[in-house]
Formats: sequence, structure tokens, C-alpha cells
Amino acid sequence: MAKPTIIVIGAGVAGLTCALELAERGLSVEVVERGRALGEGSCSWMAGGMLAPWCERATTEPEVADWGAPSIAWWAERCPETVRQGSVVVVQPRDLPDLTRFAQRTERFEWLDADRIAALEPDLAGRFRRALFFPDEAHLDPRRALCALAKRLQRHGVAIRFGVELAPQEAHADIVVDCRGLAARDALPDLRGVRGEMVVVRSPDVSLRRPVRMLHPRIPLYIVPRGDGLFMIGATMIESERRGPVSVRSAVELLGAAYALHPAFGEAEIVELGADLRPAFPDNLPDVRRSGHVLHANGLFRHGFLLAPALARRAADAALSMLQPETNHADLPQRQRA
Repeated sequence: MAKPTIIVIGAGVAGLTCALELAERGLSVEVVERGRALGEGSCSWMAGGMLAPWCERATTEPEVADWGAPSIAWWAERCPETVRQGSVVVVQPRDLPDLTRFAQRTERFEWLDADRIAALEPDLAGRFRRALFFPDEAHLDPRRALCALAKRLQRHGVAIRFGVELAPQEAHADIVVDCRGLAARDALPDLRGVRGEMVVVRSPDVSLRRPVRMLHPRIPLYIVPRGDGLFMIGATMIESERRGPVSVRSAVELLGAAYALHPAFGEAEIVELGADLRPAFPDNLPDVRRSGHVLHANGLFRHGFLLAPALARRAADAALSMLQPETNHADLPQRQRA
């Protein structure tokens, strides 16, 4: 009997993690991507790459931490450049009550005083009185991580065909995994786009080993080191589906907040400005939904790299279940989460 075939549509972080999870379980997989190269047109290319489930727990649904925590080991095994140095959360002295409230909503952290902040991140010495340190968290460079997944898929014999526009219902395969992101609204009408904007700067005068978040009543900021003096700066999460370049206001706010974290960022070179739309369901949690032979894996919101492995496991479990002859092939319930 012929081996079942699976086509994954989309080569962003959702599509590549789903394809790899399926391939690692011994299934025959092919990936098709409408972009002409890895990352083209994908919001994954603009991501922060923070694997910070306990930081996220302070401001999101508890499922984000529960599903995201195992992803740190998943990425470390498949992407050797994953950095497991933890995360730091700081505030300006006037905002110390915000840090206390943040701590009350999460777990697995240590309180730092000024001396311990300086020991952990010398470039922050003398700038902050208190901080939270999440030692079990990690981060990665999303672009390198996507390339690592593509190479790993190649070793499993999985081809990625670029420049292919394919509707899920038109794909000739036993199972189709639809990872088109916001483009899947033709099948998932409750998806919405949430705009995110980021800046990449080069600053040889700043040295940070781990992501640093600075709480602020209006402009919460995160800075993620990329190595070689590069830093990704992000903060904005705008309930808007407007596509286009980064706005002047967002750029000013991002760079101003970075300058407040460390004045040396005032002399940094702007390398890249980017914006894109992240797909989200109404509850901001990912989901896998079935329609006939199509599985729709979507809704990663702003937790793409953190929650993609959990979404991929859920999609692979559903695919294997569909391939069992005794399985009831009724559609999955409207809400079954990762």
C-alpha cells in the first residue's frame, strides 16, 4: 500500500515545525510556500524569538506558559544556536510597583538588587534598582532558526517548493496541513491580524547576553541580542490590519525606550525597520481545526516561536489519528487547542 502523503502549506515557523514534527514521526511530507525564498512574506521573519513562557505568563492566558515551557528543550535540540541564558525584566525606579504586580502574576523567577543586576548584565550597572531574573528562559534568532529547520527537513527528505500558490482544498494529498497564517481567513473567518513593528540596530557599545524587558505604563519594551552587536527592539502590538512600513511614531517610541534603557543606543546604527501582521483567534491562543482532509494550524499571535512546537505536536497527533482506519472522521470541534 502506498505511503500516505501530507502537504504542508506555508514555510513560516508554524509550517516548518508542523512539517518537522510529521517527518520525525515517519510520515511522508512536502512543504509548499508561495514566497520565493525562506522568510519572504512571513511574519516569522520579523519575530523576536524569545522563548519566555514565564515572562509571558504575567500578561497572557496560563496556557501560553503551559504549552510554551516544553518548547525551550524542543528548540535547543533542533536549533543548536538556541541561547539558554534566561530573561531579565527591569523598570525605572518610579515604576517599581509595576514590577511587583508583574511578579505576582507569574513564577520561576528571582528578585535581583542593583548589585546582582550589575553582575548579571554589567551594561545595566547603576541603571536599575530592582529586576526579575527568569533563569530557565531562552531566546533564538528567528531567521537562523527557520534555516535550521529547513536543513533538518532536508535531512529527513522533505522538499520545500517555493513560489507555489496552493489552496488547501486543491492539494492532492491524503492530508493537507494549512499553515498560511492570515491568508487562511478564507477558511478561518474569525482570524484577525495584529500588527507588530520592530527595529534592528547595531551598537558595539552595548553588550547584553539575554533578552531584557523594560516595563512601562505606555511603551513596554523588549531588546533581544542577536550577536555581533545587533539587537532587535520590539514593543508595539497594534490592533490594526494595516500593512505597510513602520510608522514614525512607533519608530520614535521604540528607539526612545531603548535609549532610556541604555543611552549608548542613541549612537546605534539602524539596520532594519520592519512590520507585519500576526494571525490571532479571538482568545489569542493557537488552534488546530479539521475540515475534511485539511487541518488548519493557526493563531500563533505574538507567540510564534514559543508556541509553534505545541501547535505542531497537536497537528501531528491529529494527522496520525486521521490515518487510522478506525478513527471517526467527523470534523474536529470548533475549539480544540494546541
